[in-house]
Amino acid sequence: MTVATLDPRAAAQDNAGLGARRAASVPSGIVSATPAYAARARNAEVWDVEGNRFIDFVAGIAVCSTGHCHPKVIGAVQDQLERFTHTSFQVLPYAPYVALAERLNALAPVAGPAKTIFFNSGAEAVENAVKIARFATGRTGVVAFAGAFHGRTLMTTALTGKAMPYKRGFGTLPGEVWRVPFPIAHYGVSVQDSLNALDALFRTDADPSSIAAIIVEPVQGEGGFHVTPPELLQTLRAICSEHGILLICDEVQTGFARTGKLFAVEHSGIAPDIVTMAKALGGGFPIAAVTGRAELMDSVHGGGLGSTFGGAPISCAAALAVLDVIEEEELIDRANAIGATLRARFEAWAGREDLMPIAHVRGLGAMMAFDLVKARGSDEPDPDAARKLVARAFELGLVVISCGIHGETLRLLMPLTISDEVLLEGLDRLEQALAER
Repeated sequence: MTVATLDPRAAAQDNAGLGARRAASVPSGIVSATPAYAARARNAEVWDVEGNRFIDFVAGIAVCSTGHCHPKVIGAVQDQLERFTHTSFQVLPYAPYVALAERLNALAPVAGPAKTIFFNSGAEAVENAVKIARFATGRTGVVAFAGAFHGRTLMTTALTGKAMPYKRGFGTLPGEVWRVPFPIAHYGVSVQDSLNALDALFRTDADPSSIAAIIVEPVQGEGGFHVTPPELLQTLRAICSEHGILLICDEVQTGFARTGKLFAVEHSGIAPDIVTMAKALGGGFPIAAVTGRAELMDSVHGGGLGSTFGGAPISCAAALAVLDVIEEEELIDRANAIGATLRARFEAWAGREDLMPIAHVRGLGAMMAFDLVKARGSDEPDPDAARKLVARAFELGLVVISCGIHGETLRLLMPLTISDEVLLEGLDRLEQALAER
């Protein structure tokens, strides 16, 4: 048997050449927001294989909140590389896993003693949070919200509240997932509407005694950066406590200082039973976590939970360094400062006649967004304008992405370590893109 090999040094290495190679070798089901191929990155700047410089307002979708290649994170990884790279915690356990669990148990906003288990991705974390909730309660139903995004595995696709592109064509998804509307004022849905729908669900289709968990993002990510109103989270906490339902907060995108708190749910003052996290935890290295009340986490029998690569030594070392950087560099305060700059700029843009019409400036901390709309003062979404804005910003050397139920939302997730100089340069480029209709 002949094994095909390709020397990457001999193959096309510019963006167009890599694009052609990609088209021949990578499925079209995975889509990239830009045609540039990254070659190196530092903090909030990325250079592609052709030497073009980009300001990064995405950070790998909220992953590199401590910046690309933060020296402390890289140093911790290099130190761990010299020791060992893998044993599987399920075979030969190791100290970084335990140390990281201890840190998260102390930091996560759950009530009372907590325990943590590690996985590889946000979807895995959510999937396992549901497994734990079902085992601990002896129930199977799960309530999720319209517009939510929880992942692309079959269970998390069922929980996700957006049909295209996540559900179309994938057949029957896991059952006993119930959905209620998410409150968005300009879509005509109030907190009371959401609560009325939940009450109707409990009365007509799913008795509360059959529900294991309600899962909610404190700020919807892919759904459009809509902040979950504190009064909704507070009422959900009360409903869950009344009926023995577990409240799961999906902090995969919101966690680790992004919203101006270590965890976004802290803005509401409530304590969930289980928190899922990933993305920024690893500072660019793959790791996810489920932290929950100790008695819930201990309810599952030995061997019922696990992952060959979950909590890999290198990723645990990186995550411990990320937590140090957040504390030492005061990134929670930095997120709030960045957010204030973004909000002021966006609100000024919303009132200008010479820019593309935008509306509904929103967010917490440095997790900010606005919508592209058909006309100034309108609520009608304009996803085509959002696509054009993303493309034009890229041409100007700025990486941004869109989201939202209609694809009308521009979301910003720059590293929290970004300098003021680079932040303002990126905002100037975004303003230029908005000015070129």
